[in-house]
Amino acid sequence: MTTKTPEQINEDLLRPLEGTSPRYLAALTFFVLVVLAGAAAFLHQVYAGLGVTGLNRPVFWGFYITDFVFWIGLSHAGTLISAILRLSNATWRRPVTRCAEVITVFALSIGAMFPVVHLGRPWLAFWLFPYPSERGIWPNIRSPLLWDFFAINTYLLGSVTFLVLPILPDMALVRDRTTGWKKKLYHVLSLGWTGTPRQWSRLEMAMRIMAVAVIPVAVSVHSIVSWDFAMAPVPGWHSTIFAPYFVCGAIFSGIAALIIAMALLRKFLHLEDYLLRIHFENLGKLLLVMSLLWFYFVFAERLTTWYGNGSSEMAVFWPTQSGSYAPLFWAMVVCNFVIPFPILAIKKLRTIAGTVVASIGVVIGMWLERFLIIVPSLSHKYLPYSYGSYRPSFTEIIITVATFAGLAMLYMLFSKIIPIISVWELKAGEVTETATAPALARPEQVRAD
Repeated sequence: MTTKTPEQINEDLLRPLEGTSPRYLAALTFFVLVVLAGAAAFLHQVYAGLGVTGLNRPVFWGFYITDFVFWIGLSHAGTLISAILRLSNATWRRPVTRCAEVITVFALSIGAMFPVVHLGRPWLAFWLFPYPSERGIWPNIRSPLLWDFFAINTYLLGSVTFLVLPILPDMALVRDRTTGWKKKLYHVLSLGWTGTPRQWSRLEMAMRIMAVAVIPVAVSVHSIVSWDFAMAPVPGWHSTIFAPYFVCGAIFSGIAALIIAMALLRKFLHLEDYLLRIHFENLGKLLLVMSLLWFYFVFAERLTTWYGNGSSEMAVFWPTQSGSYAPLFWAMVVCNFVIPFPILAIKKLRTIAGTVVASIGVVIGMWLERFLIIVPSLSHKYLPYSYGSYRPSFTEIIITVATFAGLAMLYMLFSKIIPIISVWELKAGEVTETATAPALARPEQVRAD
């Protein structure tokens, strides 16, 4: 992918770990302040109660559950895409995989917090966890909330493992280049890695196993999240199409988030020689395919609802098409299809800037989609006397904005501790397309690099 020597690759990819610019500190400070504002808003909500939010009868789910579904979907950016690219042996993936896998871990961790944020008494969140308590009371196994607990924790454990495994050789490389307290820190992070053929063989085997195992787990996670809605007899929710619809939307938003993250890393960490146009073009093609699939699912869902003409379903359908929620619905269609399709379908427009513009639209559109799935259905139950409305409060907005700042903050901190592009994988691609990792990085070569 590049023509750089191993020494140049080390110098370029390890540079962010060695120095801190004023611009970096300013950006990190800004994101930390936004996160602190979100934490303060949450503490205010805990003290004053859920009355400070816009949640009310009959809309008991609003911004928080929208954020929960959005972040769980966004987490599919990394582990799922990286696993598929690894199994298909796509050689262009090498600079991309770690950028993607980091998004999964952080987005999944942020999304998992929202069920607790949504609780009026978050200190009682452990009541949802299955554990042998003295009361002898276990959560209802038929509850989708319990399914979420198992699915998200399984996915998080697998994603963290999938992220940590290929980091070990790079931690050993940094360990051998530093001194003092940093050397001790990276000695711990490298977990005793020395680069022996036996360690390389086991690393490759473990990564293949995890790549195979994580794909069905990732698909099952968002399927279970969709069943939080599909299992409920609520107009607009009780549908068999929700599981594939949610999985498609998760991959769609995940690819868009990955493209945006790559563009920012390319700009601010000066990785123009590693994150090339071909990476954005290939991911743009995947984004185009997912945009078409997303449009198909939305069209099929709306068509069957309109043709069925059920009174309760139409009470949800028309407000989203031509009523109070219509501006949000058509904005979603514009962001998810009208803008990305021509940009990504026309080769001349499928540039780095073009794919980033399309991806920003997709991220906005997919958040709107989650909101439109939740709120209109709860606002229009089966009987007209139970209709209601929802308007988010300033507390909910601040907490939502703080989660985006939290992802940026975690990403920045990660890039200062660990190389955001896998150094050893990039070198493996530089030597030869068929080079194996054990042949590339013998113990003496790891230390020399």
